[in-house]
Amino acid sequence: MSNPQVVVHRDGDLLAAAAAARLVTRMVDAQAARGYASVVLTGGRTGTAVLEHLNRNGARDAVDWSRVDLYWGDERFLPSGHPERNETQARAALLDHVALDPSRVHVMEPSDGKFGDDPEAAASAYADLLASVSRPEDHGDVPSFDVCMLGVGEEGHVASVFPASPAVYEKERTVVAVRNCPKPPPTRVSLTLSSVRCAQEVWLMTTGEGKAAAVAMALTGTGEVQLPAAGATGRRRTLWLLDTAAASKVPALFKPPLA
Repeated sequence: MSNPQVVVHRDGDLLAAAAAARLVTRMVDAQAARGYASVVLTGGRTGTAVLEHLNRNGARDAVDWSRVDLYWGDERFLPSGHPERNETQARAALLDHVALDPSRVHVMEPSDGKFGDDPEAAASAYADLLASVSRPEDHGDVPSFDVCMLGVGEEGHVASVFPASPAVYEKERTVVAVRNCPKPPPTRVSLTLSSVRCAQEVWLMTTGEGKAAAVAMALTGTGEVQLPAAGATGRRRTLWLLDTAAASKVPALFKPPLA
């Protein structure tokens, strides 16, 4: 488990642009080292903005997109193409504009997919997928993703793992169905925290004063049951990318100069 690092940007747009630049560098480095890169995408305003900036970044084409494996940290269990699905937003922001290998874009099944309206079956299938692509050096049933990007909710949720929910207590399964979410839509599919922690780097990206308390609590020892973001750590690096408002309650010990 890595100690958290904090980077503070002036505003959310600059944060998204900087994260996009970081992601290009990380993917290029991974491809140079072993031939491919693997990234877990996140939805929400900031996650989508990162992909939009990446699409506009001149360095975008330094990445060999045919050798990028893409996954999702969670998905809203809605019909294929629904505008609120993270996949739909990611495709519009970036994925439809780069030369990806479709077999390496690993989406979570929609509610009108091959499992129908059965989020448990969709979660089980995604867990099987992760296990099928993991390697002996991953030491488990989840790949060692190069980067897992996550948003952070006001109450401290990450992916669709909410405080004190069954998902936050899950220790065995790598992917779960989540029902009765406190924010719409109520049904989702999500990686568990144990899967998130398989990533080499976890980037927690969030903006706004409403997130400041959760950020500060996560950095100062609150448990993951109360605040799931506190349990989202990378094997090699845990990076908090914040705007000034979200960082307003971060103790000085963690807060670097404004980037």
